[in-house]
Amino acid sequence: MESKLISQAFDRVQADAIAALVFEDEAIPAELAGVATWLEELRTSAEFTGKPGELAVLHQAPGVAAKRLAVVGAGKRSAFDAAGLRRAVGATVRSLKQKGVKTLAWWLDDGDAAAAVEGAILGNFEPDQHKTSSKESKPLESFLLAAKSASKGIQADFERGIILADAQNFTREMVNEPANLLTPMVMADRARAMAAEVGLECEILDQDRMRQLGMGSLLGVAQGSAEPPALIIVRYRPAAAPKTSDHLGLVGKGVTFDTGGVSIKPADRMDEMKYDMAGGAAVLGAMRAIAQLKPAIPVTALVPAVENMVGSRAQRPGDIVTSLNGKTIEVLNTDAEGRLILIDALTYAQRLGCTHLVDAATLTGAIVVALGGVNTGAFTNNDDMLARVMAAAKSEGEKTWHMPLDDEYKELLKNAFADLSNIGGRYGGAISAAWFLREFVGETPWVHLDIAGTAWLNDAKPFLAKGPTGVCVRTFTKLAMGW
Repeated sequence: MESKLISQAFDRVQADAIAALVFEDEAIPAELAGVATWLEELRTSAEFTGKPGELAVLHQAPGVAAKRLAVVGAGKRSAFDAAGLRRAVGATVRSLKQKGVKTLAWWLDDGDAAAAVEGAILGNFEPDQHKTSSKESKPLESFLLAAKSASKGIQADFERGIILADAQNFTREMVNEPANLLTPMVMADRARAMAAEVGLECEILDQDRMRQLGMGSLLGVAQGSAEPPALIIVRYRPAAAPKTSDHLGLVGKGVTFDTGGVSIKPADRMDEMKYDMAGGAAVLGAMRAIAQLKPAIPVTALVPAVENMVGSRAQRPGDIVTSLNGKTIEVLNTDAEGRLILIDALTYAQRLGCTHLVDAATLTGAIVVALGGVNTGAFTNNDDMLARVMAAAKSEGEKTWHMPLDDEYKELLKNAFADLSNIGGRYGGAISAAWFLREFVGETPWVHLDIAGTAWLNDAKPFLAKGPTGVCVRTFTKLAMGW
């Protein structure tokens, strides 16, 4: 889809449709004066009152050059923000493209240009890259963001929005790939190609190198698969010498398929376990955006990529592995594999000089029980670091909730035969999983984001297609840019 910022009067914009916001219980905007009677009739009949999610379309509206006029409910102005604008544009795109609209103009009277174009690009995405028939596909071909005055500030925001949305869709497309087409080494190849495209450094540690280093925890998960594992490392270095010694590390879980191993998962919905690498895809998508937006600090991304399979060589419950930092772990459940690969990546990130760490992982079903699909669970060993991450997430409309890490939960990981168990029992599962990770970051400021409930939509939203969401891409980028 082509996206373009234009400076043109509302009534002169040429498009299949032009859309404008209408706020609840507010006067009709001046641009819509020519259809005031129509709008008043809609309000009287309660067909359109300006509430969020409402959309009304008028063909051949008087005084409007576009073929259709779409009015979009924005709700109360006091509650409307960039996230609301992103959703409103996305929902409008998804609705109108099904009605044959190929060129949509959005009237930006007062709002965030970045959020508007993000909404359009994200809303236009469909997870149908493997369908051979194009009959159902009705993509928007052109999105015009029309403003009274396209100032340099608006232009910069618009361009930033395109970068962020494209990065998020890069992540969504990768997450949507089936495991037969996205093996750990294919994921590594895609990371390498992305890095070359945007000017990042990329290094891939293979199985032999990881064995030499002593990544026994990661390799234990990988040993049941015929597909070799990879540790993907992507580096961004600012052109100018940074004014701080801070070095941000982004670590993402990259399990390209998760059967559960010997502790095998139920067959129902196991197909969705292709998305168990959503955290890894998110950090790669963020690096794609970071390379183009150029924050002032160095950022390094690490993605441990493996398959967790059942086979004659697969890890068994009761096996004891030695992690990169030397601690031993008894594997009581092979389906608690994400934490086993993350700890070696977190340890290695510190060896590479990362002074602050954030990881994203579809880690536990327990976080879905606790928070559903609305909030990402956030855990930390450092309140200042958490405040940075939470502020970035809030500004990008990615809902995040602070979860506890009280010392009492650490007791759940005690083990008679090794330093730690890899699970802590039925209760507080998301917390004991986070505590397991915390054991391997020491005093390094760290935040763990459990995205098991937010990385995938089982049903489409009005503003977003069913499937991968690309959650955390915008948060990670904002975190780096605002450091």
